[in-house]
Amino acid sequence: MLNVNLPPEKHVKVLGDQGWIGLIDMMGTEATIVNAARVSFGKIKQTMDDKDIELLKYLIENKHTSPLEHIVFTFSVHCPLFVRGQWHRHRTWSYNEISRRYTDFDLTFYVPSQLREQSKSNRQASVEGSSIKDSELKAQIDKHNKGSLDFYNYLISKGVCREQARGVLPQNMMVTFWATVDLSNLLHFLELRDHSHAQWEIREYGKAIKELIAPYLPNLAKYLKW
Repeated sequence: MLNVNLPPEKHVKVLGDQGWIGLIDMMGTEATIVNAARVSFGKIKQTMDDKDIELLKYLIENKHTSPLEHIVFTFSVHCPLFVRGQWHRHRTWSYNEISRRYTDFDLTFYVPSQLREQSKSNRQASVEGSSIKDSELKAQIDKHNKGSLDFYNYLISKGVCREQARGVLPQNMMVTFWATVDLSNLLHFLELRDHSHAQWEIREYGKAIKELIAPYLPNLAKYLKW
């Protein structure tokens, strides 16, 4: 039996090797998109030619998204709890997650490699490219993470149930979940999450997704300049 908390074979490391995203499964190819677009003609092609590539571009440019829904990806994601919260805002995905009601195995925590300054013009964002060079602050974050885990384990040792004890664990706790989405909704996710207005951490996952799926969608990746 595989450990779900470990990355699958096809994965990309994220956040300085603290997180990762892996491709678990995939249904469909680029040919699936153009076949779906031409289904009314009752013909199916197995490979793409120049006309098919032009049709693919046309579908994207004109937002004819239903043919893209016939391609489906399943990812395994290992990320901080606050990134998971942003991710799950995309309700067009299907999610299943390791539950801390069931297991306290392999609890780990994210420590940022750089601490960013708060933006003065954007209440929800940091200053892109900024860095607070204070190793002591990062050490204190690490200490806080470990202290929270110590307190969690203390509660467990006193007989407190996992579903309540987990409440003391911080937003930096790493979580692992499976996420399934069709290509149309995935492109919308990437448009929002690999964007300068998105938080840096989730942008890194967006970039990793592109790296994972580009080999399977070479014409689409070329057109979108991935």
